[in-house]
Amino acid sequence: MRRKYVIHEGDTAAFRNLTDYSVGTGRLDLALHKEYQEQLAAVQKECHFRHIRGHGLFSDQMGIYQEWGPPFAEKEQWYCFTYLDRVIDAWLENGIEPFLELGFMPEKLTESTQTLFYWKAHTVPPKDPAEWQRLVKETLKHLTHRYGKERVETWPCEIWNEPNLRGFWENADKPKYLELYRITVQAVKEVLPGMLVGGPAICGGEGSQQWISDFLAFCRDEKLPVDFVTRHAYLGQPPEHKSRYLYHGMNDPEVLIAEMQESRNIIDSFPEFRGMPMYITEFNTSYHPFCPIHDTNRNAAICAALLARLGDVADGYSYWTFGDVFEEQGIPNRPFHGGFGMMANGLIPKPTLWTFAFFANLKGACVLKNEHAVAVRREDGGYEAVLWNLCGKEKEALKISLTLPVAGDSAAMIEMVDEECCNPLACWHRMGEPADLTEEQLAFLRAAGQPARKVIVPEETENGTKVDLTLAPNAVARVRLVPVNRSSDPGYDYSWYCD
Repeated sequence: MRRKYVIHEGDTAAFRNLTDYSVGTGRLDLALHKEYQEQLAAVQKECHFRHIRGHGLFSDQMGIYQEWGPPFAEKEQWYCFTYLDRVIDAWLENGIEPFLELGFMPEKLTESTQTLFYWKAHTVPPKDPAEWQRLVKETLKHLTHRYGKERVETWPCEIWNEPNLRGFWENADKPKYLELYRITVQAVKEVLPGMLVGGPAICGGEGSQQWISDFLAFCRDEKLPVDFVTRHAYLGQPPEHKSRYLYHGMNDPEVLIAEMQESRNIIDSFPEFRGMPMYITEFNTSYHPFCPIHDTNRNAAICAALLARLGDVADGYSYWTFGDVFEEQGIPNRPFHGGFGMMANGLIPKPTLWTFAFFANLKGACVLKNEHAVAVRREDGGYEAVLWNLCGKEKEALKISLTLPVAGDSAAMIEMVDEECCNPLACWHRMGEPADLTEEQLAFLRAAGQPARKVIVPEETENGTKVDLTLAPNAVARVRLVPVNRSSDPGYDYSWYCD
């Protein structure tokens, strides 16, 4: 398969790049782990995400809501922010600010026994709405005191997570969720009137779009504040289970984009909310943390196709998640297990990390966007492109000829991620899939997770400078065209030793 792209002076294309807006994380107290902090620092070094969103702010593992009572004393309540401070401090040290998700319910504020995940997240309404409101307000007051009102008001605030799923919200009871939104947004705005608040944080599936419509109608009719709409996006088709692992086919990225556009259209159908921001606060290929596609080069290529288009339909999007320190279905016991993250445990980069790094750094005026490429003209006048070759079961190499309107001596700096040159999963498999890595194996896999890098001298043509690349199946590449200003040391001739 061949593609030829010729870019001329003055060419433009629509590309809204919000790759670095946000990224997801597991439950918040996992940020207390050393490996979590190391993974976050490594991902931030490459991608520079601005916000981070995770579950469990009010879950018992964070220890915020506390009670003391009989038989030792009269019942009293207080709030402990020790772990919250440690988590937020660690995020800020890594240059990333919270996208707050208000949930789940502290056990002592519930009457139902419903829980989710092995760590028992309580996914039920509060037994006392006033106590829930007080918890929200006291937490925001504490954050304001510690970090400053002006800063905290810039942190988006989302109410709950996936209430259209019975596991995440008891009986997927829409009226009760809407009431939770009412009392929560009132509490937030009482403390921080300028904080942006939204919902309903639904995932896809039957009836999900109706949730958005009903949520907005409720806010309109009840005259409740709503600053943005949130929803989630996954590509997985009905799954097949094998032991604790899940396998499923993937919808085409265009299917996901069309679903997100439908949500956008619903928002805009309300005159009061037309143009309101929509955030995709979770997206990935599979929705399961033990699905091997997450570890593959195909995942990286699918994400490239999505990152080229998600800005067309959303005002921010957040990959779920940055790393594999994640425990919804139990503690992973192998470095590769199909975890959501861009980085495997042991600080092994997965191919998907580089897709996000390439796009997060793709800044400038877009001159080309299609099903295989996005190219921009940078502020310094140079050109940069991300190219990909998304394949299904039928795999075929893709030859791309990219001509850019550049005259003079140039060099093309190329980083390549494909199933041969950047595939630590395959290396681990050929090692026998060891559960416990030696230091030698770990160092090797970390190196195997790096892109292949080379510099080529492009061809000068009458239309500009031409770069020819061959993309293997499911490859993702970054190309940076830079001018060459030669300053050789007189007498130095490395070609004397080279053919």
